[in-house]
Amino acid sequence: MPDLLHAWETFWAIPHIRAWLTAGWILYLVWLGLWIVLQKREPAATLSWLVSLAALPYIGFAIYYLLGPQKITRHRARRLRHRASLAREPEGPGDDSVELRTLAHATTGLAPTTAREVRLLVDGGSKYPALLDAIAAARDHIHLEYYIYCPDRTGTALRDALVERARAGVKVRLLLDAMGSKQVKPRFFAPLVEAGGELAWFHPAQPWTLWKRPWVNLRTHRKIVVIDGAVGFLGGINITDEEDERLREDAYRDLHLRVEGDVVRALQEVFVEDWAYATESRDFVGDVARAMPAPSPGPIRAQLLSSGPDSPWEAIHRLHVGAIHSAGKRVWLATPYFVPGEAAMMALTSAALGGLDVRLLVPKMSDSRLVTWCVRSYFDDLLAAGVKVYEYGPRMLHTKALLVDDQLAIIGTANFDHRSFRLNFEASLLFEDAGVAAELAQVIERDFASAPRVRDDRARPLLGARLPEALARLIAPLL
Repeated sequence: MPDLLHAWETFWAIPHIRAWLTAGWILYLVWLGLWIVLQKREPAATLSWLVSLAALPYIGFAIYYLLGPQKITRHRARRLRHRASLAREPEGPGDDSVELRTLAHATTGLAPTTAREVRLLVDGGSKYPALLDAIAAARDHIHLEYYIYCPDRTGTALRDALVERARAGVKVRLLLDAMGSKQVKPRFFAPLVEAGGELAWFHPAQPWTLWKRPWVNLRTHRKIVVIDGAVGFLGGINITDEEDERLREDAYRDLHLRVEGDVVRALQEVFVEDWAYATESRDFVGDVARAMPAPSPGPIRAQLLSSGPDSPWEAIHRLHVGAIHSAGKRVWLATPYFVPGEAAMMALTSAALGGLDVRLLVPKMSDSRLVTWCVRSYFDDLLAAGVKVYEYGPRMLHTKALLVDDQLAIIGTANFDHRSFRLNFEASLLFEDAGVAAELAQVIERDFASAPRVRDDRARPLLGARLPEALARLIAPLL
């Protein structure tokens, strides 16, 4: 201890040490301040980062380095080349929703298309059997991209099905998010790799490359499956026993899609981008393009919405807001995480104030108490505007869907929050079809039966509700 005190006194005895430290601190603030300001983010977020870095010179820098805003630009041209290898001009009927279709095409680069068949799969008990049946019928290739893959009963069944197809000569490519699927080890997939399948990880941790910013905060949240270019799956259900009500009574309540038709080509394009990006290889693109079936337009108008930090347009966010503004009768939104930005909140409350039937369905208790508090912090403004809010229980609601009027439906992987709109790689399908909209309406109406409506006169004690909600609201952009 005396040696430590002596070293401390010696350090402060260095001539002009205080002046040097002050100058270094000022240069640090100026350098990082310019870095943050040049990101051109929202003023509130920029000021928050500046204050944090000033108050916590070293800890603040570490937090910003790990979790601060990041853009993926150096790979954009390569990703677009992959898309061009598979893309084609849209075919199918015209429609009156020109603005939304144009907006979707401009922000995603994916052309409007059609589907021959769309099936809504409610819960894992419907999704997993349908997926395994489609895999068993594969003859050329199986492409899978998932955020969460667990080495449990569900994950093992899927792996074994993939191994069987790989041994039969089917090309299997499995892309997993390195953070979301961190509980599964590569050795779990050894039988698949030995059978000829391929495994890749999206944004794996690379602690040895200290000169590169880690991409801890930029994840692929997509759940995409493409089989022979003809059958596609997309939605909120991951590969885990936690989403199979046949195995667990507390399994998530969720929604997935099985689609056929030309829209599968768009799913293929997004998977090819992500696979080529993760593996830094595009040798396989030609083989995939040649394996795609001939165009076969269907009666259901569809549009794949993809978004991520590699694009500044926040396509899924824009399409949600645009769809809500286009409503003339009703807006029903189901989401597990409701943390809207100003534009989305304005759209919802404006629709309700305009006399539309606006309903929000969220879980009574999220998988994070902090998120639950944050979600509830928006209830007062929503209720005041006339939005009907419902809390689903007892299971965790994981459905991500938007229904507008009797024609438009958006279903996919994106939550209604900052992370999905800005940080995650997401994918959703927009349908302009009365049949799909009616089926989605039936699903949401059934969930309303298990979701008590939130009332203005609900009990809200200071320490148990109002204060935690207010504090959670402060970190809403980080959730």
